[in-house]
Amino acid sequence: MSDKELGIGLVGTGTISAFHAHAIAATPGARLVAATSRREKPGREFTDEFGCDYVPSLDELLARPDVDVVAITTPSGNHAEAAIAAAKAGKHVFCEKPLDVTVEKIDSMIEACDQAGVQLGAVFQSRIGDSGKTLKEAVDSGRFGKLSQCSAFIPWFRDEKYYSDVAWRGTWELDGGGALMNQGIHAVDMLLWIAGDVAEVSAKCQTRLHDIEVEDNAVAWLRFTNGAIGVIQASTCSYPGQPRRIEIMGEKGTVILEDDLFKTWSFADEQPGDAEKLNPPQLSGIGGGASDPRAIGTEGHRRLYVDFVDSIRENRPSLITGAEARRAVELIRAIYQSSREGRTISLR
Repeated sequence: MSDKELGIGLVGTGTISAFHAHAIAATPGARLVAATSRREKPGREFTDEFGCDYVPSLDELLARPDVDVVAITTPSGNHAEAAIAAAKAGKHVFCEKPLDVTVEKIDSMIEACDQAGVQLGAVFQSRIGDSGKTLKEAVDSGRFGKLSQCSAFIPWFRDEKYYSDVAWRGTWELDGGGALMNQGIHAVDMLLWIAGDVAEVSAKCQTRLHDIEVEDNAVAWLRFTNGAIGVIQASTCSYPGQPRRIEIMGEKGTVILEDDLFKTWSFADEQPGDAEKLNPPQLSGIGGGASDPRAIGTEGHRRLYVDFVDSIRENRPSLITGAEARRAVELIRAIYQSSREGRTISLR
């Protein structure tokens, strides 16, 4: 496998699939060979645009010997079905966020891939932004001392047309949630990656402005296993939409990260290079999508594809494994449970 070009088959040809196609084209040693969609017309338009074969069904895609990796970009609640089928066919699985909309379905995906001996990788591109990785290193190296407050804010905006134009959006069955499960999950994943696991959560979710089943406005209080506390605020009804923000504070420092740019980088023990953190020589190209879901860029996807292809060749775990991607869904489901039942939920 080390020298072989990896053929990638795409399942789903909706909005996010174009980002995958562009990222695959920019990944050495990988090629988009085919795509399938339940809707033939947009499926064929996609394959014509990106120069790959249209395949009428998932079964036919999985039967192709030139497909080594199946990339899943279908509605979230359909991810596990495609992933399990791909694993049973011996294909590696690269899946858009969230892996699926329940912990139970994600566990079934992880088990199927483990049993088949194939890789399961997830798309959380915010993790691999340059500034995000720098913040993670600062926490891990102890620069903050004892962490005190660790929070995530996603004050985004989506108009009614965003939901009404695509039938599965804003539904429990296929979207699995709203401002948290769809838009906020990147920030939730980042927070868990940087600050560690959450021990307990108390939350309030509401459907404030949109005609949808799920929440468009949510606030959660967190206690982390390391003793720090924090909040998550997520919304799709905060016009016109502001950058996603991660705030990490401790006894020796404070950092505020907006998308992948530092707005605050302040430590009691200054080190060489600290002053440059606020004015990086170049931007990583990891976009946010505060007002427009298409404004995220493809650089994050490209970096993840490069890593996933390398992980297959090197027979090692990818940067974001199924177990890692599971964590954000577990916390979001606990937030929903807390809001629904009106009580604090313990996770650890």
